[in-house]
Amino acid sequence: MIRDITLGQYYQTDSVIHKLDPRVKLVATICFIISLFVVKSWVGYVAAAVFLAFMIRLSNVPFKYMVKGMRAIVFILLLTVVFNLFLTPGEPLVSVWKLTITREGLQLAVMMAVRLSFLIVGSSVMTLTTTPNSLTDGMEKLMKPLGLFKVPVHEVAMMMSIALRFIPILLEETDKIMKAQIARGADFESGNLIKKAKAMVPLLVPLFISAFRRANDLAMAMEARCYRGGENRTKMKPLKYAGRDRVAYGVLLAYFALCIVIRIYL
Repeated sequence: MIRDITLGQYYQTDSVIHKLDPRVKLVATICFIISLFVVKSWVGYVAAAVFLAFMIRLSNVPFKYMVKGMRAIVFILLLTVVFNLFLTPGEPLVSVWKLTITREGLQLAVMMAVRLSFLIVGSSVMTLTTTPNSLTDGMEKLMKPLGLFKVPVHEVAMMMSIALRFIPILLEETDKIMKAQIARGADFESGNLIKKAKAMVPLLVPLFISAFRRANDLAMAMEARCYRGGENRTKMKPLKYAGRDRVAYGVLLAYFALCIVIRIYL
């Protein structure tokens, strides 16, 4: 399951989505997530599915690789579905012991499952097609107006970039530790939930130690290079909008307008 997590990883290939300005992809991801909560009908979810499929096709990232990250959140997805299925009041459909499945609960459970799935895949499109450095520059540019309110924009963007960069590193470290523990006789699969949780202790302790060691090494390296934040710092690759970025904003605006129309009239 550790290998199935794709969040924070970058898939290098040549595509239109890869070439877009990171600010466009950040805004598009935020608007897509908002649109999932704007639409309330199946027509809206079909429109979101078509838009998402179009973006995946343009990204040239294999669909299997794109949805591979869904395996890591299957438990959260099932938990959300079960809670909405059994705890939503409405017209009863099926009763099992003291649990009742309602028509409204079934509809809400399916919509929540679709919404969460689209949200994860849509976010993966951004992270898989954008390098951490580009994400940092894009976030810093978009949050620049917050600097008027004394918000440390550069530092916030840098922390988010480091967090994304550390995800694949820690996943690789976790995989190594798990293989080492399994070679010594550890069992992470058998037993009930409590036994599995106890079996994770020998994994978490060295993982935390490794994470703190890497964080300390990074801090010392930044300090040794006299890193002092974003004041008066220039960029090696300044961000500039191109014609394809303006076209992408137009497509995004048309999609969001369509979602609003569907929300009002359907």
